Amino acid sequence: MRVAVLDDIHDAFEGTDVIARLRKRAEVKIFTGPFGSPDKLAGFDALIANRERTRFTRELLAALPDLRIIAQTGNHVYHIDLAAAADHRVIVAKATGGYSIGAAELAIGLAMSLMRQIPKLSHEMAAGAWSVPMTQVMWRKTIGIVGLGHVGTHLAGIAKAFGMKVLAWGPRLTDERAAAAGAERRELDDLLRESDIVSIHATLGTESRGLIDARRLALMKPSAYLINTARGPIVEEGALIATLKDGKIAGAGLDVFDQEPLPPGHPLASLPNVVLTPHIGWPTDHAYAAFADAAADALLAWADGKDVPQFTADH
Repeated sequence: MRVAVLDDIHDAFEGTDVIARLRKRAEVKIFTGPFGSPDKLAGFDALIANRERTRFTRELLAALPDLRIIAQTGNHVYHIDLAAAADHRVIVAKATGGYSIGAAELAIGLAMSLMRQIPKLSHEMAAGAWSVPMTQVMWRKTIGIVGLGHVGTHLAGIAKAFGMKVLAWGPRLTDERAAAAGAERRELDDLLRESDIVSIHATLGTESRGLIDARRLALMKPSAYLINTARGPIVEEGALIATLKDGKIAGAGLDVFDQEPLPPGHPLASLPNVVLTPHIGWPTDHAYAAFADAAADALLAWADGKDVPQFTADH
């Protein structure tokens, strides 16, 4: 087996126990930057794909005749033409590696940065100023979690430790499952009305694209904050920009956007009530270790002729 690790831009794989484990059974090459032309992957029958950094189009798959399996890290395959993969008899194996606790922790960090005005005050102090505003604590505030999956459930636990009231909504969330996570289920509109912080943790799909639109943003309190560490298109970006410009909500902490990287001069970058990060929710030490381990498990199981969990057209 010849394995190529793609798009390891953080140089997280080399020197790990996972790569040592793979190298006992396979030749392994790690690409820490773009691999370039498809011929660079000639002869590799197995790939480890780091999230959505490489788009596997029908054209690319056709140019990789040796490829037999992609170990896809993460829970999403928006970037893979699954029908083309099936046509070329390429297995797209699930290497989910658990879930991203990093996105849940980042959501708290963004909320705290906004409520305690940390970026603004740091910049002022660097310029020699010493202003001492009254800021907000999270204690006894209400957080509304949109999407109570693994990440949302982890966030609920953190929020409870801060002494917060936790509300949750999901398209198939039950009262019982919400209660098991320490949350109270609400209909989405009610959650938006009641929450001091709204944190998005839904999966992007047909039913969630544009879920938080102008009408729903208008339901939020003027003092409330919107946090999105899930996917940009879940929130209508134009409506959010207008809402923030008009001061109809207090602010937003955003790690994800409609277009990434965020284009220069983007309106969000100039708003004073916004904290931005460049999609850092998932790339953490924990996530890379979990993804790498899951990818190695999938590839070694495949090499041994065992069935491996796969992404299909209906996921």
